[in-house]
Amino acid sequence: MSLMRDFFANTRKPGKGVTGKMMLQMMNIMHNKNALWCLSNLEIEKTASILEIGCGGGKNISNLLEKAPDAKVYGIDYSETSVENSRKFNRKAVSEGKVEVVQGSVSSLPFEDRKFDLATAFETIYFWPDLLNDFKEVNRVLKPGGKFFICNEAARPEGSEKWTDKIDMTIYTKEQLKDILIMAGFTNIQTHEHGNGEWICVMAQKP
Repeated sequence: MSLMRDFFANTRKPGKGVTGKMMLQMMNIMHNKNALWCLSNLEIEKTASILEIGCGGGKNISNLLEKAPDAKVYGIDYSETSVENSRKFNRKAVSEGKVEVVQGSVSSLPFEDRKFDLATAFETIYFWPDLLNDFKEVNRVLKPGGKFFICNEAARPEGSEKWTDKIDMTIYTKEQLKDILIMAGFTNIQTHEHGNGEWICVMAQKP
C-alpha cells in the first residue's frame, strides 16, 4: 500500500527516478484522448505565444504545435523531471526555437506582464496551491484579450473518490471554476462538457 501511495504521489509532482518517468509516460498516453477533445473546442491564432502550465511529459506542448505550427510554446512545470521529459519529448521543436521549457511555479510565473496570447492548463489545477491567486498570476502574464484554457478529466467531487483516495488533489466543479475565474478578473467564461459532464474544458478571457 505504501508503494502504491508513493507511486501516485508522482501524479502531483513527478520525482526523479523510474517511478517519476513512468508516471509522465502514462500521463502522455492516458490523458491524450481527453486533451484532444478539449483542444477541439479551442481556436488558436496562427502565430500565438502560448504558455502551457504544468507541462508534465510534454505531450500537450506537441498537441498545441500540431494545432498551431507557427506558434511559440513555453512550457513550465515545478518538477525538474517534468521539465527534462518535456524538453526531450519536444527536442526537435526546442532545437528549432519553437518551444522553451522552464522550471517554476504557477504561483510566481517567471514571465513579464502581458506576454502571452493563450495560457493552458491540462489536468493540473487540481494541484495548484492557491487557485484564486494562481489564476490572478495567469491573468497577469496574458495580453489584454488573451485567453486562459482549462482542461479537466475530473469535474465532479462525487464519483472521483477512486482518485482523491490515492492522490492529494482537489476536484473543482464548473460553477466553482467560473466563480474563481471571475474573482481573478476574467470575463467571457465558456464551458464545454463531454458526455455526462465528467470531462470539461473552460475558456476565460482577460479584458
